[in-house]
Amino acid sequence: MNAVATLLLVTMLLPLVFAAIILFRPDRSAKGLALIGSTLSFLASLALLGRFDWDNAAAFQGQASVAWIDALGLRLSIGVDGVSLLLIALTTILGPVCVLASFTSIRERVKMYYGWLLILQTAMLGVFLARDLVLFYTCFEFTLLPMFILIRVYGSTNRAKASVKFFLYTFTGSIITLAGLVYLVWWVSDQSGVWTLDIGTLTEWAVRMPIEKQALVLGALLAGFAVKVPIFPLHTWLPLAHTEAPTAGSVLLAGVLLKLGTYGIYRFALPMAPAAIVEYAPAIAVLAIIGIIYAGLICWVQTDIKKLVAYSSVSHLGFCVLGLVALNTAGMTGSVLYMLSHGFSTGALFLMIGFMYERYHTRDMRQIGGLASKMPVWTVFMVFFTMASVGLPGLNGFPSELLCLIGTFQSDASWVAGGEIGAQGGTLGPWYAAAAGTGMIIAAIYLLYMVGRICFGPLREPDNHHDDSGEDGAGRLPVDLSAREILALLPLAAACLVFGLAPNTLIQGIEAPVNETQQWVMRHGMDQAPGADPAPDNAHARIETSTGEARP
Repeated sequence: MNAVATLLLVTMLLPLVFAAIILFRPDRSAKGLALIGSTLSFLASLALLGRFDWDNAAAFQGQASVAWIDALGLRLSIGVDGVSLLLIALTTILGPVCVLASFTSIRERVKMYYGWLLILQTAMLGVFLARDLVLFYTCFEFTLLPMFILIRVYGSTNRAKASVKFFLYTFTGSIITLAGLVYLVWWVSDQSGVWTLDIGTLTEWAVRMPIEKQALVLGALLAGFAVKVPIFPLHTWLPLAHTEAPTAGSVLLAGVLLKLGTYGIYRFALPMAPAAIVEYAPAIAVLAIIGIIYAGLICWVQTDIKKLVAYSSVSHLGFCVLGLVALNTAGMTGSVLYMLSHGFSTGALFLMIGFMYERYHTRDMRQIGGLASKMPVWTVFMVFFTMASVGLPGLNGFPSELLCLIGTFQSDASWVAGGEIGAQGGTLGPWYAAAAGTGMIIAAIYLLYMVGRICFGPLREPDNHHDDSGEDGAGRLPVDLSAREILALLPLAAACLVFGLAPNTLIQGIEAPVNETQQWVMRHGMDQAPGADPAPDNAHARIETSTGEARP
């Protein structure tokens, strides 16, 4: 096993090991152990970023495989390219941030809370490093259990309904996705005579399916991934789950868990059903645009700050999906960049709301406002992260939204240019981009209105808002942010600033794997696209040999 593979396993398993240790230790040590475990996993991911060959970011590195059930030829395989590695880094950054943010908000069943928080991190990491369907689907599905428990046990007053709705929506979609994957495995086995669950091998064979069968597989995959994103009209579980979840649960839900859906579309739906995705990209884009505008308009009438930010996630992730189905390098690069930037800025907004709620026990903008006079440090961070979410130039939200819209604008029917794949592949165009662009205007209005109401103007505070326990000598939380809370926010603020001023820091690791995936989708999508010329006989070979394996 090479060094990258070893670091992958260490990064993934460290939170699980510390979750097991917490189980046998007293409650008072749970916080410290959880912080140590999540921090060590983050440090391992930093070492992984350093050992990764970024000049060859399109290839899967650190690949390792062990036999699981020999009788069925099943193996557990891992490996990462540039896209999945950056999502792993995002997950590990949010780990210690969520632990730090929970120190004063969680006072009962402490061991259980931190144990499930670490288990959730391991499951999410497993999704991004999996190279076979067994490991991928096991981790993808297992994320439901820790999040269900975090919402059900540690959530707000309506937590029972929120947890059940979350579980039923996501579990039902995942079962349909499983059916589609099983059908794909069966079809490949019938065609090739080989039973395999290897993602690369399945992708290589899946593109040879007739478009009718690809459409069935695409529909099944989207059933699970679209619910997880979520795409309109499958979004109704998300605002309630966000609103009722504990602060750390909301951060991980927005920062990582929703990205399992967009990552699944990128890694599975696009390369495994390229002809179907080319055919149905306009319909998916319309649903994404409806979600962008509809959720944005709902945000206008919200008085609950947390619910407003929850609906904004539905709107923002519509840009992610739109960039993916633009089917060109600009749009898909912007989509992956958006997965990362949304995790930083929206995750931070949920932290800010959680810190405010600990002090005032309300999220109602009608009861609270003008906090700049009492919480100036909190206000600085709140305005900063709101500007990042709005897409202010110089912060991380701007380049990702811009690339998604540019990719959508350029996406037309110009698939072939001089006999080669054109950069402007896709079936959308300027009207799609113009419609989606209105979502940016709507977002600016409701986010700036929110920050204006709660930060500026005359001070408004609910009665009896002081906390009974906290970090200072008087036994209550300080009026403004504590050093611990500032420490939790600083990494996210730094990421928003650095990746806004120098987006190429991320784009250089994203562009190569995205470009190969785009070429793979358009090359094989052309084979069966209505009215398209047949692809040359060596099309499969030209794409597959570029990295030594099929591009999933």
